[in-house]
Amino acid sequence: MIASKLGYYSLLLGFAISSFLLFYSLNSFKKKKLSIGSNLVSVMSIQLFSVFLSFVSLIYCFLISDFSNETVYNNSHTTKPIFYKISGSWGNHEGSLLLWLLVLTLFIFLFVIFSKKQPIKYRFLTIFFQQLIITGFFLFLILTSNPFNLLLPVPKEGLGLNPILQDPALAIHPPILYLGYVGTSIIFSASLSSLVNKNVNSDWAKHVKKWTLLTWVFLTIGILLGSIWAYYELGWGGFWFWDPVENVSLIPWLCLTALLHTLTVLEKRNLLKSWTMILSIATFTFSMSGTFLVRSGILNSVHTFANDPERGIFILTFLFILVFLSVILFFSYQENDKNAQNQIHVFSRETSILVNNWFMMYFLSVVLIGTIYPIFIEVLINEKISIGPPFYNKLLIPFLIPFLIFMSIGPNFRWIKDNFKKINYLRIFLFIICLSLSYFIIKDTSLSILISTIFGGSAIYLFLTTVKDLFRKKLLIAQSISHFGFSLFILSILFNSIFSNEFSANMKIGEEFKYKNESIKFLNLKTFEKDNYKSLVANFEIVNSNSSVSMFPEVRIYNEPNILTSEADIITSVFADKFIVMNLIKGEEIFNVRYQTKPFMIWIWMSTILIALGGLVSLFKKKYE
Repeated sequence: MIASKLGYYSLLLGFAISSFLLFYSLNSFKKKKLSIGSNLVSVMSIQLFSVFLSFVSLIYCFLISDFSNETVYNNSHTTKPIFYKISGSWGNHEGSLLLWLLVLTLFIFLFVIFSKKQPIKYRFLTIFFQQLIITGFFLFLILTSNPFNLLLPVPKEGLGLNPILQDPALAIHPPILYLGYVGTSIIFSASLSSLVNKNVNSDWAKHVKKWTLLTWVFLTIGILLGSIWAYYELGWGGFWFWDPVENVSLIPWLCLTALLHTLTVLEKRNLLKSWTMILSIATFTFSMSGTFLVRSGILNSVHTFANDPERGIFILTFLFILVFLSVILFFSYQENDKNAQNQIHVFSRETSILVNNWFMMYFLSVVLIGTIYPIFIEVLINEKISIGPPFYNKLLIPFLIPFLIFMSIGPNFRWIKDNFKKINYLRIFLFIICLSLSYFIIKDTSLSILISTIFGGSAIYLFLTTVKDLFRKKLLIAQSISHFGFSLFILSILFNSIFSNEFSANMKIGEEFKYKNESIKFLNLKTFEKDNYKSLVANFEIVNSNSSVSMFPEVRIYNEPNILTSEADIITSVFADKFIVMNLIKGEEIFNVRYQTKPFMIWIWMSTILIALGGLVSLFKKKYE
């Protein structure tokens, strides 16, 4: 109980400091102070420490199973392992928002430390906008989502954490993803500040691009970890299933990717200022919208928290205020630069980046519509619908084809203007070979020959082009790594979708089923008693003409709360994963068994790491790209 009180009073102290910083930074901006003194940095460090102390207090409450704390009572249990007691502190609504607040204060503190060379008015106004966001989150926590509410009388036992959240990958997935989400706030604050100060220029682009890269890398890795977790923990058997909460993390990632490319144009040629501002505002807006959709419980997903209209209304109102403010500032302070430099030639690097942005915005729009459309249908006609892969495949794949082709040639354009003296017949010949190769790969499948052949050919052509660029463009190594990672990602997805196989049947111990050139034998079942669950581990033997492997999927029966989960067994190789998962059907006798072969799964994960690696290389490269 003492730790809860310490955490709560630390929150109140942080809120008071935030309110002070809000007015002080605005007043300093108006009075045109010459520097940010050490006293202000000290105050901001106290603010960061107060939120950190509050967060540590919550973790301590989880560690000692202090069930006088309502958050601990709702999300923990004495039998839960220590590791999951710690991760459980942010595996719930209140704790996750406290983590959000901690990252918000950390980012503005780091910004002040590492932006000493930037104009003083720009720094003060960035502090003001960031403190405006921080103050809103303080109010949100204190008024609607206090993680330190007390329960009297004190319960003897807690309700426990959702078992599917008790996983190492999910323990580190939220903090990394939040670094990506919350990082968009500093981009938003810095963009509005530069807009008001009228210093949206090449120097500012170079400065804010570092923060954008850092945010983009964290968001990429966070999405990757969530995808890996869903793959082996939820038993979906794939890397992406267009789950609504997956989508709300993908939307700001698409926007961030477009922003990164636009900042490159602004840095090199001082162009696309308004578009850069729009993307900066939109990226943060989509991050906040994702928070609203998840925290309000509107989305129907395994990731979402309990429905609470009061919380949803607060976030929606706060988001509306921030967006309304940013729109007013944008139209009030945007520069109408109509000089000759703004004329972009059709065949230039600038045009290729702009076209890249158009495609990104289209993909973003499709994902956004697919995510929120079911919500509107439910509100309007009270009918639940779900939008799955067929919707996205039909709308995305036809536009992915020109996107991949353009991505193959766009990075080779020169800045300002590119002169084409002759047709590159070698490239055309290579593309025809790629189309032919794609046709021979796809012709015996059930896929549509025309679209699939062109899509496959474009993917192979992009892959070969990025491989060549990887070894040729030594000065643009970061870009080449990310583009190569993306081409490998698309190619891995293509082969994964073409060559995946699945077998599903209800099986008893001792039964055997034939599937294509393999047989699946259910050999035995063993029971183990763990600290907080009972484990049923099956032994399956997968036999083909060349070899046999043993696989051990598991069903866990948790005691607090009383929930059954399925743990997949996955054997990974360079070329394919063998994936098996089972669900309890009747007693401990009949199980639904699903066995899949998933080609190139490891290359999907590796390619995403390469994409993020390119961002890291660009961030730390001495010769800034």
